[in-house]
Amino acid sequence: MRTALRTRPLATAAGGRGAAPGRRPLGRAVAGAVLAAATLFTTAPRALADTSPSPSASQDEEAEAGPTEAGTAFRTAARLAQGQRGTASASTGDYLYWVFPADTGQRPTIEATVSLPAEQARQGASTWRIDVYDGLRRRQPCTYGHQERRAAEDASEVRLTCTLRTVRAFAEPWAHDPLPGAYYIRLTVSRLAADDLGRPFRAEVGVESQETGGSTAVGGKLSGPLLPGISALPAASDEETADEDGEAQAPRPAALAAPEDGWSSGWWTDRWLWTAGGAVLAALAGIFGYTLTRGSGRPHRVPPGV
Repeated sequence: MRTALRTRPLATAAGGRGAAPGRRPLGRAVAGAVLAAATLFTTAPRALADTSPSPSASQDEEAEAGPTEAGTAFRTAARLAQGQRGTASASTGDYLYWVFPADTGQRPTIEATVSLPAEQARQGASTWRIDVYDGLRRRQPCTYGHQERRAAEDASEVRLTCTLRTVRAFAEPWAHDPLPGAYYIRLTVSRLAADDLGRPFRAEVGVESQETGGSTAVGGKLSGPLLPGISALPAASDEETADEDGEAQAPRPAALAAPEDGWSSGWWTDRWLWTAGGAVLAALAGIFGYTLTRGSGRPHRVPPGV
């Protein structure tokens, strides 16, 4: 009996000591899985952002030459695609208009360069300004950039920039948030000496967008883009009709072209990745917490029958 009583605790202790080393690798494996998942979760969005081609890059490769004229009103604004450079020659005091499409998740940046003739002496300094309006003719503020700049008498050019807020898929009726659709660029001189009115200048405008990802995604969605914007440039069908009839026809307004992938056609956002990664981390944290709190089993000093 003494021998049996002595051997039972030894067997129990041996079992307890033998089980503990088996549980330690499990905790280490769970901890390693948590670290690996955390590393993958934090680096995956960056990898997706690096490997996926940006719409502006594809437009740079396939975009045609930009317009060489600008409109003088909203209804005659020249169509400008993102990635293109539009140019125009006008007289000081004219209003120049361009219109471009912007979709959900994009943060457009407008750059304008005004070239002033150096051979003509100007009487004073001038101040140039760019304004951006959405499809409902609501003026959109610039988050940063030089929206208005002053040009000295001997200045050869003026550079203006305006970065809009991120275009949202849905907004309340009382909000002035930018929505997908047409956006107008208006370039003009805001302050000018009376003697310098009518002097020639040349303008160059370009639009680039940055994809913000799912951080700005919302639950709502518009039934259609804000597209009352049209251009008076003739379409291809109008030119063919004029050649067949042999009579000159007035150009009909052409609708603004949609982005390459359509208006808000993509359903994928970064929020799907963040949600899946959070669920995986929560499951691993639950497993790891269970391994820490369950203990090492029955104490070796307690007989198995108790």
